[in-house]
Amino acid sequence: MGLDQYAYKAQRAGQRAEFYEDGEFVNGEWKNPSAEKPEELAYWRKHPNLQGWMEQLWLRKGGSNSGSQWGSNFNGVELELTWEDLDDLEQDVLNGDLPSTQGFFFGSNSDNEYKEDDLKFIGLARLALTEGYQVFYNSSW
Repeated sequence: MGLDQYAYKAQRAGQRAEFYEDGEFVNGEWKNPSAEKPEELAYWRKHPNLQGWMEQLWLRKGGSNSGSQWGSNFNGVELELTWEDLDDLEQDVLNGDLPSTQGFFFGSNSDNEYKEDDLKFIGLARLALTEGYQVFYNSSW
């Protein structure tokens, strides 16, 4: 177990869940003839401070951790990222300002190891937005 984090482009919210929940795993690949697979833009394994940054964004957008037995309800939540969110993330990555975040399955600070990947993701996400897609972040721990 551990923190797995995904960013993807899709035509609408819920598209990723629809594809995987209604799909099937055949010959080592997910298939779903009734739903389009969203395109993965980035994958991180145990990047806790990015998770903390995304959770803070989710809370600012109206998410809530009240009633969580784990201290956070931000698990398996599809979070839409806007151009402004990506600008803010870029500044925090460049300035080393991702919030220090800990969790049992999260691993240790990996900001330096993921910095170039984070910046590459931001560029790909901006391109996806200009192409008319929506960009989402999701995680599982």
